[in-house]
Amino acid sequence: MTDMRRTLLWVIFSMSLVLLWDAWNKHTGQPSIFGGSSRPAAASASAPPQGGAAGVPAAGALPGAASAPAAPATAAMPATPAVPKAGEHVTLTTDVVKATFDSTGGTLVRLELLGYQDTVHRRWYQPFLELFSSAPRAAPTNVVLFEQDPKRTYLAQTGLVTAQGGVALPNHLTPMTAAAGERALQAGADELTLRFESAEIDGVRLVKTYTLRRGAYTIGVTHELVNNSAKPVSPQLYLQLARDGSPPEGESSFYFTFTGPAVYTDASKFHKIDFKDIEKGKAELPKSADDGWIAMVQHYFASAWLPAGQEPRDFRVQKVADNLYAIAMVLPMGEVAPGSSKVLKATLFAGPQEENKLAELAPGLELVKDYGWFTILAKPLFWLLNKLHGVLGNWGWSIVALVVLLKIAFYWLNASAYRSMAKMKAVAPRMTELRERYKDKPQQMQQEMMRIYREEKVNPLGGCLPILVQMPFFIALYWVLLSSVEMRGAPWILWIHDLSQPDPYFILPLLMTASSLFQTWLNPTPPDPMQARMMWIMPLMFSVMFFFFPAGLVLYWLTNNVLSIAQQWFINKRLGVLGKKP
Repeated sequence: MTDMRRTLLWVIFSMSLVLLWDAWNKHTGQPSIFGGSSRPAAASASAPPQGGAAGVPAAGALPGAASAPAAPATAAMPATPAVPKAGEHVTLTTDVVKATFDSTGGTLVRLELLGYQDTVHRRWYQPFLELFSSAPRAAPTNVVLFEQDPKRTYLAQTGLVTAQGGVALPNHLTPMTAAAGERALQAGADELTLRFESAEIDGVRLVKTYTLRRGAYTIGVTHELVNNSAKPVSPQLYLQLARDGSPPEGESSFYFTFTGPAVYTDASKFHKIDFKDIEKGKAELPKSADDGWIAMVQHYFASAWLPAGQEPRDFRVQKVADNLYAIAMVLPMGEVAPGSSKVLKATLFAGPQEENKLAELAPGLELVKDYGWFTILAKPLFWLLNKLHGVLGNWGWSIVALVVLLKIAFYWLNASAYRSMAKMKAVAPRMTELRERYKDKPQQMQQEMMRIYREEKVNPLGGCLPILVQMPFFIALYWVLLSSVEMRGAPWILWIHDLSQPDPYFILPLLMTASSLFQTWLNPTPPDPMQARMMWIMPLMFSVMFFFFPAGLVLYWLTNNVLSIAQQWFINKRLGVLGKKP
C-alpha cells in the first residue's frame, strides 16, 4: 500500500513538472512538447489578410437551388484580386457597440464593445506599477471583437454564389454603395439601419441591410437579390466568419481556452473545430442540415450567424491564406425569375458569452461558453452562482457563498475523509517504528501494517475516495469561473477590481500558498522521508500557477482551503491528534 502511494505521488509530481515546463515553453513562444507550436505562424507577407481577402465559398447542389443541366456541381471562385482595394468605411454607433462596415462587399470589419474594457493592453500588473509612478493613468479602451489590421483579421462576410455555369453574382468582394442615413442611435430611437447596394452584375443586384438595435449584440441582416436580367438565376447565400488562427492577445499560458470555429445542428449538436485540423484538411463537421448555425469562439466572446427558420444549408470550412481560416453556411434562395426579387434574412450575434441571453437567441448557442467535459455539472453551478449574485450583488462574495454551499453539501463526505486522515496521523508513529524494525523484510512489514490498520479500523484509502467523489464538482466550478464573462471587470473588495485578472499585489496567491502548506501540516506525515518532502514540495509547485491565475479562481481555491482547514482542524482536535508528529 505504501509503495502504491509513493508511486502515485511520484506520478503526480512528475506530471506537474512536465505541465509547468510545457506552460513555460508556450509562454516564451517555444514549441509545445505535446506537439506543434503554441501559436500559429503569422500571416504571410506575400498575401496579407486585409481588404476582405477571405475566399468565397463554392456553391453546392442544395434542395431548392436548381441549376442548369450542364452546370458543374460546384462553381469556381470568382476571378477577383487576392487583396481587393478597400472601400469606404461607414461606422454606426449604438449604446453597446460601435460597428464599422467596408463598402467592399458591405463587410463588417470592426466591432467595438462599448460596455467591456480592454484588459489586454492594460496589463494585470499595471496597478502595482502605478503605486510607484506619478504618471497619469492611461484612459481605458474598449474590447474590439471584429478587426482588420496587419496583426489581426476577424470579419463577418456575406454574398451570393451559384452553381449555374457562366453566371456571376455579387459577393463580399464586390464594391457596394452605402445609402445616406443616421450613423448614431438617437435618443428615443430603438434601432439604426445601414443599407448597401451593389451595381448590377449580369443584370443581378444585391441589396444588403444591417439593423442594429438598442441594448443588443445582435445585428439583423437582410439580403435582397433583384434579378433584372433576361433569365432566371438560382442564387445561394453564404454567411461567413473569417479569422486569423492566432489566439487573442494576452491569453494566459497557464490555462487553456478554446479559440476557433464551431458548428451546431440538432442532429450532431455542438462541435468545435481546431484551426490545425482545417490546416491539415481533417476538419470534421456536418455537411448539411435543415437547421443549425456557425460560430467563431474565443475566451469570453463569440460571434455566430443565425439563419431565420428551418431551411436547408451546407457547412464549409477552409484555409483562405497563411494563418487565415473561414467557416461558412451556404443557403439556397430558390429560383428567381427575370424581373423578380428574393429576400433572405439572418441574424449576426457578436458579443459576450452571457449564457442566459445566448440560450434565448438560438438552440445550443449557450454552448459557445466552453465548460469542457464538465458541462453537465457546470451549467447548474453557474445557475446557482447567478442566483447568489442576484441576492448578494457582488461576484466575489457570490463565489465565496457558492463554495460554502458546496462544502455544506459535502460535509459528511469531507468529515469521513478527515477522520480517516486523522486516524492515519495517530498511527503514523507506529508505522515509522515498523519501517525501522522490518526495513529488510518488506513482506512482513506490509503484513504488520495491515494488522494495525485492522486493529485501529483505519482505511488507508478512506481519505482519498470521498475527495475523489467531490473533485468533478470543484473542477466544474473552476471552469465556470474561468469561462464566465460576468467575472470580467467585476470587483470584489479593496484591491481586487477585476476578478478575471491576476491579483496585482499577489496577496491572494500568497494566502493560497500559506493555506496549502498549513493543510499539509494538518495531514498525516508519511513515514517515508521522500514522501514527506514531496508533500511539502507539491503545494509549492502548484502554488506557482496561482500567481498567474485570475483572482476569481484563486479566491475560489482559497475559500475552499480555509473551509477545509477549519473542518479538518475541528476533527483532528476531537480525535486528539492535532499537532502530533510521527
